[in-house]
Amino acid sequence: MIPELLSALPLTLGIMFVAMIVGFFLALIATALRVRRVALISSLVDLYVSYARSVPVVLQLFVAFYGLPLITDHLGYADFFTANVAAMIGLSLYHGGYLSEVMRPAFLAVERGQHDAADSMGYSFWQKMKRIVGPQALHFALPGYGNAIIYLIHNVALVMYIGAADVMATAHLIMERDYNQYQFGTYLVLAVLYSLLCGVAWLIIRYFEQRHAKYSSKSAARVKFTSV
Repeated sequence: MIPELLSALPLTLGIMFVAMIVGFFLALIATALRVRRVALISSLVDLYVSYARSVPVVLQLFVAFYGLPLITDHLGYADFFTANVAAMIGLSLYHGGYLSEVMRPAFLAVERGQHDAADSMGYSFWQKMKRIVGPQALHFALPGYGNAIIYLIHNVALVMYIGAADVMATAHLIMERDYNQYQFGTYLVLAVLYSLLCGVAWLIIRYFEQRHAKYSSKSAARVKFTSV
């Protein structure tokens, strides 16, 4: 069964990476609008984040799968919307909302004096984020970001409920074909596969945490030496 399961792995990884990238940029935009408190827009973004965090992920996938075609059909793109596209959109919206709740506390954890110093130097909001606040907020956000990635990997398994032929859906087809004779073995292979994906994600995030910690310590030592 392993070759059949691995044949569906590219689709699973594709959905995961699209949701990871799109969700990251959605989280950046949502966080920026929430911390700046733009009238009405920030309230709508708060509503989006609340939806992403409060509604079960499988229900969000159903909303994307059955709701978005009502819009695309009127625009003349009925054939464009498939289960795979719905899975990418639903998981991207979920990941973006969840990740915004990781980024916003990290932004607020940076000392207020850092914000005031950047403002006094005439930095724009985006310059302040890039040069001063962003690198410091990254230190606080990395652990939570790692958890968000692992949760996303777990939730990719739910796309089978809207008809996406991912690894989990392929496993169920294999079990039905074999009259459910090898359920334990199939689920065990799936458990190992998802564990490996989560392990790789954890190692990557751990690498960036250690690298950022070394960079922060060197920067702090440089600042201390310069001040002396």
